[in-house]
Amino acid sequence: MATPIYEFAQIPRVDAPGRARERAGRPRASDQAPVVGVIYNPRSHRNLGADFDCGLSPHVHIARPGDRSQLPAALEDFARRGIDLLVINGGDGTVRDVLTCGRPIFGDEWPAIAVLPKGKTNALTVDLGIPDDWTLQDAIHALDHGGRVFRRPIEVTPFHAGGADAGLLRVSGFILGAGAFTTATRAGQSAHKLGAFNSLAVGVTALWALMQSLFATRANAWRRGARMRIGLGAGEVPMAHSGRGDPEMRQVLFASTLERLPAGIRPFGFLKNGLKLVAVDQISRRTVALVPLVLLGKLRSGLRERGIHQLAASQFTLSIDDQFILDGEAFPAGDYRVEQGPELAFVRP
Repeated sequence: MATPIYEFAQIPRVDAPGRARERAGRPRASDQAPVVGVIYNPRSHRNLGADFDCGLSPHVHIARPGDRSQLPAALEDFARRGIDLLVINGGDGTVRDVLTCGRPIFGDEWPAIAVLPKGKTNALTVDLGIPDDWTLQDAIHALDHGGRVFRRPIEVTPFHAGGADAGLLRVSGFILGAGAFTTATRAGQSAHKLGAFNSLAVGVTALWALMQSLFATRANAWRRGARMRIGLGAGEVPMAHSGRGDPEMRQVLFASTLERLPAGIRPFGFLKNGLKLVAVDQISRRTVALVPLVLLGKLRSGLRERGIHQLAASQFTLSIDDQFILDGEAFPAGDYRVEQGPELAFVRP
């Protein structure tokens, strides 16, 4: 939460992985107040300098972990209490850390989850349809009177993690990117410093990336991308390449299980459900000029021949010689398996 996960070995360990929730499956009486656990990240952008008022309800338990190493203890305490609702007060990075640290604790039996959009980027809450001013009281009310949106996060596991360690080194999130996406994330940090956040930051960064790709040579980081191999499905079938540029390189890789993205972009075309990815070869400048139409879902034909591959996969492997990004933070080059995690129920208005 406060320090980036640059190495999988730094992911906080759980002493008793796989511990089931004590009240999992136990029905709650209609007149019984829900037990709520709140992970409050005071370092999230919109929480800076603000106090969090929970109304001092005895059924609401708040944890303020100073960094991600303190998350497992907080989540284990919530599991022992048998919470009905887990509220994540923070941005996409906080969500990633909570899902990563909570996976060994809750397994496939998570409580309902609510997310308060308090970060620099809140792509998940855009997908869920959560208003910017959503409060803890709103989230608790929505548990019984709102709707549900079901999503499965992306889970990334390094190939070297085998046996019992595999589940402990797994990272969960919703948006994975590599190549120029990594460069764009760094540029997005500059956009944040200029006061651009959420959809505005996406728009500013996308415009800058387009200009770089239009006028730069293939030696430029925006067009060079990264050396990567992508194997699709359980059989690890190599992803096709258009022949544009170096066949060992991809200019961009972007993957997500979200169905609606900030700024209205639609990089996956007509694909909507499950794990989706788009890989872009070292495309020509003429094709770069068409990218805005692709992102808006206005251009769908002839994309593969131009070097833009949109597809859905049950899982895929990624071997990459550069850092990749998961929900805003960089992870090291290496060999990985990317798949879907358990289905989670998110509450919404």
